[in-house]
Amino acid sequence: MLIFADRIPHADTVTKYDDASWHYGGIYPADLPDEAAATHIGVFVAWCLLNGYLDDEAAEDFADELEDLRARSITPGRFLLHVMDEKFVSSDLSEGGNAFTIAYYQGSEGDSRYIDDFVAAFDTDTTDIYRVPDTWDVFDRIAERIAARHAAWLDSGRPRFIV
Repeated sequence: MLIFADRIPHADTVTKYDDASWHYGGIYPADLPDEAAATHIGVFVAWCLLNGYLDDEAAEDFADELEDLRARSITPGRFLLHVMDEKFVSSDLSEGGNAFTIAYYQGSEGDSRYIDDFVAAFDTDTTDIYRVPDTWDVFDRIAERIAARHAAWLDSGRPRFIV
């Protein structure tokens, strides 16, 4: 149920890549709290923010909270929920961050390589990604895959989509 942009957002255009609230209902497990929908989104957002892809204005807006993220005193999912109002939007990222997000997180026609990697990292399926806990151990486990995809993306000239 994700809505995706078909181009790299411009400074005057805000694209919502994902929103935890989009995941409630449907195939979302009835036995989980809504907060569980933020983990997979928060992990990717945290990776981007911790790896230099934060927009300068957002960096000023989130300065104190980013220190908490860097210190690991707030989990990635909680950061998304409480600092970013459950939303992952283009205006929070630099131009390079948006390009990588489109290539990897969004994918061509919504075929997210990030979700593929997340599912593989936790030996689950797409209906059970919500059961992956919001912890720094989870972040560390998938961060290696994100970093490898990022390095390959850079080495291949930053293609529009990772296939």
